[in-house]
Amino acid sequence: MKLLIAAIAILCIVGISALNWRSSVKAVFFILVIEGALRKWVLPQASDAIYFLKDLVLLGAYLQYYVFSNRRFLIQNRTIFILVLFAIIWSVLQVFNPSLGSPIVGIFGLRGYIFYIPLMWMLPTLFQSEQNLYKFLHFHLLLVIPVGLLGIAQFFSPTNSPINVYAPSQLKEVATFGVVGATQFARVTGTFSYIDGYAVYLLICFGLLISFLSLQQTRFWRWASIFELVLIVINSCMTGSRSVVFALLLFFFSFITIRGFTQPEKNISLLRKFLLPAICISLVSFIWFKPAINAFLLRTNSNQDVTARITTTLTQPFEFIQYKGLDGYGTGATQPGSQTLRRLLNLPDGAVIPTYYEEEPGRIVLELGPIGFFLWYGLRFSLLIEIWLVFCKLKKPFLRQLALTALLIQVIGIYDQLVTQPTFLPYYWFFSGFIFLLPQLEWTDWYREQLLQQHNVSSAYLPDSPYQ
Repeated sequence: MKLLIAAIAILCIVGISALNWRSSVKAVFFILVIEGALRKWVLPQASDAIYFLKDLVLLGAYLQYYVFSNRRFLIQNRTIFILVLFAIIWSVLQVFNPSLGSPIVGIFGLRGYIFYIPLMWMLPTLFQSEQNLYKFLHFHLLLVIPVGLLGIAQFFSPTNSPINVYAPSQLKEVATFGVVGATQFARVTGTFSYIDGYAVYLLICFGLLISFLSLQQTRFWRWASIFELVLIVINSCMTGSRSVVFALLLFFFSFITIRGFTQPEKNISLLRKFLLPAICISLVSFIWFKPAINAFLLRTNSNQDVTARITTTLTQPFEFIQYKGLDGYGTGATQPGSQTLRRLLNLPDGAVIPTYYEEEPGRIVLELGPIGFFLWYGLRFSLLIEIWLVFCKLKKPFLRQLALTALLIQVIGIYDQLVTQPTFLPYYWFFSGFIFLLPQLEWTDWYREQLLQQHNVSSAYLPDSPYQ
């Protein structure tokens, strides 16, 4: 009976999502932000089912877009398409790796590799104008306000408070950091299931806000962006995650440096735009949130393992090749949910992996082997190159800043968790879709301007537009 009810619920979600694929894709990014809250506080007993909610919604959108419509799929970049095809073929072949014990585990693991890739080719149709994309990103960033305020409440609440819990599938004990005046603080998670997902969200929103603040905005949106940026910086320190704070700094200085080299005549203007946000962040942080800054600095100074972790990330893939040679242990062999899946479905145990693993490059080698490793990271590096080429070709400021944001986020996260990180996965392939979306939007706007000039019609003034 439970299986029947679950099957009906799945069919209903997929069917409703297929009615309007554009709304469904946009809803995925809303669900991404609130998913952890649903799993932690609203329906903890259905935590595992809610984990797959956004996947079911996206599946409905895929079916309507790729299967039930008359739309022709055009290969816009043959190199990327071929690399994606080879990566998919190898990942599928590893589903049937005997070391997994059961291909069902491989099918589950395949989700992290290929399920979100089709999102990349939907973007040019999802956003039909630059203004449409601008509004979507602006309103998506508004979610930072309630999420950031919740993070502040979590930091100043006792570690055993009901708001400082994780999703049932995560660790039971709340992680703490800092001992300031004999006080330990909870590492905040906002509406996310755990700290790592929140860290990804903070970096992505930070990057988008830096792009918006570098452009001309209305007074309301500029102050809203500054307020959101303050919340992100404060919450980043409250997570106790050194990697996210370092990533924010790396993003900002890289953004300024690249903009300085590519548009040196606008350096002074660009720095002036960030002067007010910098003052606001400094004043708010050191007047009202000094405990968070002190706790973060204490954790940073007391742990000196950053160099070792970076070295391990880079060397693990080459060390792990010794265990299986040219083969791997199969798609999904190292993913956290595989053991739970074996237990629930009474699946046979797979081969024992004789080493500790944590970082993504090592996981990829263990799962796909060295051939799969080079195919997977060959694809990711190729996407970086294509986004860089798009950035160099674009002329319109807003589109150009978005390309730079996508590029820097993917560079910073090149060796971070992706396959096993459900928060990063949708954002990663969304930003990869900028390769196709941004040039099309620029061409579309240029074509419309030509038509307007031919008919002697002036463009309408758009108060929310990045072009004032």
